[in-house]
Amino acid sequence: MKFTFSIVFVFICSLPAFSQGVIRGKIFNPVNNEAVPFANVLLMETELGAISDENGFYEITNIPPGLYNVRASFVGYKTKTAYEIQVTISKAVQLDFELLEDAAELNEVVVNSEFSRSEETPLSVRKLNSNEIERYPGGNRDISRVIQSLPGVASTASFRNDIIIRGGAPNENKFFVDEIEVPVINHFATQGSSGGPVGILNVNLIKNVDLIAGGFPSNRMDAMSSFFEFSLKEGRRDKMATQLTLGASELTLSNEGPIGEKTTYLVSARRSYLQGLFRLIGLPFLPTFNDFQVKTTTKLNDKTELTFIGVGAIDNFVLNQDVPEDETEDERADRLYLLDVLPVQNQWNYTTGLKLKRFRENGFWTFVMSRNMLNNESYKYAGNDESNEANLLFRYISQESENKFRAENSIFGKGYTIKYGVNYQYSRYFINNFDRATLASTGQVIDVESKSNFNQYGAFISGSKNFYQERLLISGGVRMDGADFASTATNPLNQISPRVSFSYQLKQNLYATANAGIYYQKPAYTVLGYQNNEGVLVNRENDVRFIRNSQVIGGIEFLVPEKNRRFTAEAFYKRYSNYPSSVRNGIALANLGADFGVIGNEPVVSNAEGKAYGIEFLAQQRLFNNFYGIAALTLVRSVFTNPNTEGFIPSSWDNKFIVSLTAGKRFGNNWEIGGRWRFLGGTPYTPYDVEESSLISNWDLRGQAVLDFNQINAVRLPAFHQLDLRIDKKYFFKNWNFNWYVDIQNAYNFKAQQPPLLVPVRDGNGDILVDPTDPSRYQLRFLENTAGTLLPTVGIIVEF
Repeated sequence: MKFTFSIVFVFICSLPAFSQGVIRGKIFNPVNNEAVPFANVLLMETELGAISDENGFYEITNIPPGLYNVRASFVGYKTKTAYEIQVTISKAVQLDFELLEDAAELNEVVVNSEFSRSEETPLSVRKLNSNEIERYPGGNRDISRVIQSLPGVASTASFRNDIIIRGGAPNENKFFVDEIEVPVINHFATQGSSGGPVGILNVNLIKNVDLIAGGFPSNRMDAMSSFFEFSLKEGRRDKMATQLTLGASELTLSNEGPIGEKTTYLVSARRSYLQGLFRLIGLPFLPTFNDFQVKTTTKLNDKTELTFIGVGAIDNFVLNQDVPEDETEDERADRLYLLDVLPVQNQWNYTTGLKLKRFRENGFWTFVMSRNMLNNESYKYAGNDESNEANLLFRYISQESENKFRAENSIFGKGYTIKYGVNYQYSRYFINNFDRATLASTGQVIDVESKSNFNQYGAFISGSKNFYQERLLISGGVRMDGADFASTATNPLNQISPRVSFSYQLKQNLYATANAGIYYQKPAYTVLGYQNNEGVLVNRENDVRFIRNSQVIGGIEFLVPEKNRRFTAEAFYKRYSNYPSSVRNGIALANLGADFGVIGNEPVVSNAEGKAYGIEFLAQQRLFNNFYGIAALTLVRSVFTNPNTEGFIPSSWDNKFIVSLTAGKRFGNNWEIGGRWRFLGGTPYTPYDVEESSLISNWDLRGQAVLDFNQINAVRLPAFHQLDLRIDKKYFFKNWNFNWYVDIQNAYNFKAQQPPLLVPVRDGNGDILVDPTDPSRYQLRFLENTAGTLLPTVGIIVEF
């Protein structure tokens, strides 16, 4: 059981017991699921180890508590190393190894599991393990924040988890949990994008995560910037274990264990109490979030494995109209502005899926069936007065549901691999939308309720082959996708997606890599299902297209396996076409998505183009001599065309440069200190149109300022930087463990400039003042807008 208290620091003084820990698990071949008997398992930098039995099981005992790198090897198989395995006294570590046969010759080939490159994706893959995720300074146990340490990943100065990869928009990423797609991984998600303020996935359940930023495998579809592959832990096979986490903003309960001899389970539930905390400190908004996760793994027999997962969230967002004491004039203006702008919101989502894996001697079939649904509701009344329906400014109710099936066959031969498969998806989109804000721009109020259904289908084939004693690897594939949301998209031949990758070993541990490919992604359902008041699917009539992205990547990689060290450099070029742009505002939708609300619920035309290009540098040190670190530098440009502008202009994600430095050091007696420093170039933004915003007719319809879309991204913010620090101290006892930590976000309290707010001038009663020189306008003023504050957290973890 595990208790985390992140509000107060408690001092505990005890004498640790002199008991020892245990690591046990199974070693098997992932191609045919057969055990690897008599394999060697070694705790590196120690003399401790074991040999697997005839069923592949092993056990290492008498291990002093701490972090270890564990290596498994056997003649004729590629050696594999698992990094930073935490050994405690209270329970044994369950650690399984997948050893692949070496096709070249009968000897041991050392492959660090954290640095290994997939044959299908030999470049642009980054991996994080569970220990890195949990201890990450400033990450707050949120995977969306943790990946910001990797090259090519930009973050925002706000508190949101927008994932911006290599200059692409946040909606260009896809997320898979144990090979099952999970479209929403953040609470209060922006519909039509991927961001939100808090992650849904419980890091206690995550084994590792792979970020694929380019050279995408052919069995993945519908993304242009990245794929995230989350691998969940398998439930304990020996006994039940429970974790209870009490943090500053949430309560989490996790449980795992066996169900009979063939099935294990993981389950987690979390509820926040931010609403009470925010009310206590006088914030004008009160969010509450809840989430759950479940996973079961059933070994039907030696050759058949069935996995079930479920992920879901329930989010509520209400307004707090209480007036704080001792409020300054600017604080009052900011609070009233937020109350005027923010809607009341209710959102829930879930994903459930089944994966069946059927093994044979030279490979396996994978069958995946899943269903996911997003329900998004929000509304806003003028003056937040809900007593009169005439005050309704907008009401938005939307549902997206998908039913998916995928079948893949993987064949492994001597020095080659072949995969092929098909996929089908049936989707339903429902919307009930009332919006007065469109009256100013279109002359009519939106009032529509509609339901749309879509079919999507695809197929792929891919293969890889080693040459010259495995020095040269060539992999390639092609996939086709079609959907019935518009006429051009219906024909899969219009969306043929080839790709090819090369990896060549220049010398020992030095590799040159390259990739070229074309990738497609369908627009958001908010675009596909948009209807006018006459019930016409406007964007189907506009023949909206799959968005097209052509990529070229080249790089070099140098490994120092004996010191767990890696250096990479990669250059990339991405060319976009068929990107939807707003008919109303003349802006490419690629520039939207870093705010709350809905993206794409309007008429669009697939006429915008874009480019993103740059170079990434990475130096990574896995745990070695009690030190670990990541240094990443990215130089990137991201530009798009817009109907309202001439030529290419900077996109909203054009940081120009991104620096991330993360390092940690373990000291004696289980002390550990870590830090992260980020430095990002400022992003462009579109300024307000003061003349249009000040019109009483406009402000009363919108309750907020109007952007000047004739100056799209014409102003750039200054650079943003932040330092996060963390100190950990662990104690190990016979039946329980104790860990206290101090985490300091934004240690030197940097205030990042954000686009200024254009707010109305009010009198003492809170009423907006009319411009005395023009009675058709309100008086408006700019309010400085900054993000970032010093945020120290003291936490305690008790585990038993």
